[in-house]
Amino acid sequence: MLRHAIAPSRRFTKASHDVVRHPRLSSDAKILLLYVQGLPEDTPCRPLSELARKLGIKGRAYQKAKEQLVAHGYVYEWRTQGGRGRWITEQLVANTPLTDEQAEHLRGAPPTTSPPSTQIPTVGEPATRTVGGCKPVEDHSDKTTPHPPSEARPTTDREPESTPRPADSHQLACAERVLLSLRHTRRELHLGVREARALAVEAVKWLERGLSESDLRRALLAERPEDGVRSAFGFLRYRLIQKLPADPAPPPLPQLPSPAALVVCSSPGEEHVFRPLGEETECAPCRQAAACATFYGAPAPEPDGIPWRERFAKIGVTQSSPGGE
Repeated sequence: MLRHAIAPSRRFTKASHDVVRHPRLSSDAKILLLYVQGLPEDTPCRPLSELARKLGIKGRAYQKAKEQLVAHGYVYEWRTQGGRGRWITEQLVANTPLTDEQAEHLRGAPPTTSPPSTQIPTVGEPATRTVGGCKPVEDHSDKTTPHPPSEARPTTDREPESTPRPADSHQLACAERVLLSLRHTRRELHLGVREARALAVEAVKWLERGLSESDLRRALLAERPEDGVRSAFGFLRYRLIQKLPADPAPPPLPQLPSPAALVVCSSPGEEHVFRPLGEETECAPCRQAAACATFYGAPAPEPDGIPWRERFAKIGVTQSSPGGE
């Protein structure tokens, strides 16, 4: 039986089982998240990449870990432009998955820059690190416990994780690629991977109605608001829904003319019917036979479709006639 016999009495971090046992987070992503969670509150704000370098997570390993944390709602980023044109990147790290609305609520109002003065600095002091409203460290140095630290109570109001996009959906992948490419033209339309995946469901409706990727990109970049874009996700979602083009109506089916009624052929011989193309009163074979009799004085030649037995039978009757007289 495995049992934790010697539990640490201080300098530990409570880790939720939702993080430790997460099936879609790599070990680098889990270690980075737990490291940030265990930082003291008075730690100066540092970029997530700098904290990852202290753990030896660099390059592609850091990018992969960050993408996983962003995709599952543990990390959020916002890029805003200050009064002097400088771009500021804000990062939010949470120990529980957050929805976009919860992240915006914790973020609060975006930072603004003031004119230089002797009282208020131009850049401003760094804000306190936000980790989803939970204290990152609990110091129990004055207590001794023979058992491991109790795990955090699971929250009941947490949003379920979004269903992953089917890997074989080509149109969904194209729509997501278009949404992520908007930031290269307008920085204020920067979307995270999770946000682009959620909006791709609405963008696919445009592609299904015959628009190309270029048409979709031009429609999303056109008519820039005068007061700017406060939320890239909200702005693009509103435009995708409100500006959705009408579904093209299918082309009407061609009206085929109704066939003419059957009429009785007026030529002598066995009575038969045919379907006239105009106002003719005789069928085509009878007209052909009458034309041959008029111009050549002989009946029309036998058609090629007569079986060979019948042909030989007629030839034999013709040849035996003179001998029989």
